[in-house]
Amino acid sequence: MIPQVRATRYVTPLREGGSLPGIVEADDFGTYVMKFRGAGQGLKALVAEVVVAELARRLGLRVPDLVAITLTDEIGKYEADEEVQDLLNASVGLNLGVDFLPGSFGWDAQAAVDADEAAKVLWLDAYTANVDRSWRNPNVLIWHRQLWLIDHGASLYFHHGWTRGAGAPERFAAQPYDAADHIMSAHLDLVPDADHELAPLVDRELLTDVVSAVPDEWLEPVAELTTPDAVRAAYVRYLLARIEGSRSWLPRRQAA
Repeated sequence: MIPQVRATRYVTPLREGGSLPGIVEADDFGTYVMKFRGAGQGLKALVAEVVVAELARRLGLRVPDLVAITLTDEIGKYEADEEVQDLLNASVGLNLGVDFLPGSFGWDAQAAVDADEAAKVLWLDAYTANVDRSWRNPNVLIWHRQLWLIDHGASLYFHHGWTRGAGAPERFAAQPYDAADHIMSAHLDLVPDADHELAPLVDRELLTDVVSAVPDEWLEPVAELTTPDAVRAAYVRYLLARIEGSRSWLPRRQAA
């Protein structure tokens, strides 16, 4: 599992995020962007954050370190903003912390990016069905002149609708990915090269390792998936089906 720490101070909200993440300090002396379990997207968004970030890390892409942060009810008592206080009170328990990168700045069209790396980011987002790396929400930081990927809660859409256990992995396996609004769409022609390099790395062992990083209490039971291990196995089935299928989801440049 990702490391576990305890929140010691709530610093400030980040109001540009739709789920109102906040900066917190923890008992390991770290500073984190906290993604709250009580936010509107719920626990599944936290699961997607961990699964996709840890997959990216294992594929050689840069993502901030993740921790699970225990939030106690005492912290919410001293928050003057009622909206933030409500969110803190609704999020008592285990939340997600993303390492705060001081001095980083958001992606813009002028940022330099390695073409091969850009194609790998596009491949990752297509594989995990991430709908939120658009110009509206780039979800990329530049830190020490390097590209860092953040905010993957909008990936893995299938888990919002799966019923009766594993549902239909084959539908997810064949679902096309629309890259028209993706910030790296200029590098579509290099996606086949990225696929050739990355796809062989994604197997059952790697996926099992990735989903093992998710804390048990975030893996909500559904239908016959009554245990955290059963839910983890379902994530592996979906993601394995997508990588082992025809990969019709690979984005391609549309003919003029």
